[in-house]
Amino acid sequence: MPMAKKNLSIIIVPHNKAKSRNISLSEKAVKITMGIGIFVFLVLTVFLIDYFTMSVTRQKYRALWDESTQQKTAISQYQQTVEKLQTTIDSYENYAQKLNIMAGLKSEEVLEGEPGIGSGSSQEIGGTGPPQAMDIGNLNDISKKADRITKNLDTLTTFFEAQALQLASTPTIWPTKGYMSSPYGWRDDPFTGKRTFHHGIDIATSNGNPIYATADGTVIQARTDKIGGKTIKIKHMFGYVTVYCHMSKFLAKVGQKVKRGETIGLVGSTGKARGPHVHYEVQLNGKEKNPYYYLLEE
Repeated sequence: MPMAKKNLSIIIVPHNKAKSRNISLSEKAVKITMGIGIFVFLVLTVFLIDYFTMSVTRQKYRALWDESTQQKTAISQYQQTVEKLQTTIDSYENYAQKLNIMAGLKSEEVLEGEPGIGSGSSQEIGGTGPPQAMDIGNLNDISKKADRITKNLDTLTTFFEAQALQLASTPTIWPTKGYMSSPYGWRDDPFTGKRTFHHGIDIATSNGNPIYATADGTVIQARTDKIGGKTIKIKHMFGYVTVYCHMSKFLAKVGQKVKRGETIGLVGSTGKARGPHVHYEVQLNGKEKNPYYYLLEE
């Protein structure tokens, strides 16, 4: 006799007075139902695990994104600081170069590259290109340059402390307050348009402004001529001579001893001049020098 099929009966007894219901399932149906249930359970389990894993991953990603943003901000701030430090170091280097010239430790003829331009010039400081990326190499270069300049300035400090008289007799300040309208060297003559050599620098300023002696010395000339107009020449110690042209009025006389910063005349446009300015020259042992190298004030 064939074996009877095994069935699973489920009796549903309602709470009300309705008749109970009897559900009969075959063994095969029970296995299929259990299989589907297990499959659904596994799928839900995998889904939940994946969901929580993705949630944790998203939290980590947000944390990393926030950290990256903070790091980018910090790097940008560090880069700006380094750029400011580079500018400061360059200005100290320029300043040290001028001091070296005055101390006779490094002549202007062998300076590497062009000197920096300060606010006394018609040219602008710096470039317009994008800032360079900050790296360890740049920081090391800045550090080495700073150490080199520090040692150089220490040497110069010792030198000038022992040479206070030489410093007082060396032209170091602007002869008047204004801006450099024409530098030392070759230029187009403002009157003829021809290429001529300009033996000093022109400092444009307002008519009547004071003109100062740029170092301690003695006035050896105060005269008026067709080219320089009212001109004063001062002799300093250690071979220095300075010349100031186009004055509107003399406030010092020949033979008078003057100190650095003392007013010797007033700005004008006498002689061959298109407007009020001071034509300023520096000579050392009878040779013309570029006055820019003797302007410590920027």
